[in-house]
Amino acid sequence: MEQKAKRKFNIVDVIIVVLLVAVVGFAAYKLLGSRNSGPRAMTKVTYTVKAEGVPKEVYENSKLHLPSPLMASGALVGGQIESVEKAPYYVLGPDGEWVEDPDHVTLYFTATTETPTEAVMTTKVGDQEVRIGKTDYILKSEYIEIKGGTIVDVQWGE
Repeated sequence: MEQKAKRKFNIVDVIIVVLLVAVVGFAAYKLLGSRNSGPRAMTKVTYTVKAEGVPKEVYENSKLHLPSPLMASGALVGGQIESVEKAPYYVLGPDGEWVEDPDHVTLYFTATTETPTEAVMTTKVGDQEVRIGKTDYILKSEYIEIKGGTIVDVQWGE
């Protein structure tokens, strides 16, 4: 009876064990190995955010803090606000004509970031997608926050 309890593996059992180990090893490599596969190719993304009706003091104060690192959810996300330019902001006057608002301006912020090349089609800064025409964009850095901006230009690559 003791002889029957000591059953030996036959060739089919060995092949099955080897195949199972190979499948588990391959799955582990795909799940864990692909994350640490070395440096990924990155694409530089430069985009412009237009903010209308901003108090004119924001322009001068923003210039003092540029370049400024981009943030989202209280953390740095890579990239920075490079520059800001101002343009007049027009409002409808009492006579029905457009007049320049002396207290507000339109600002154009230029920001740069890098995104993995394979993810260029869904460029994100933090949790926000960067797309031309996006109208509810929040541009945020350590010192600057502009809500409700519109992305008016995006350039992928150098």
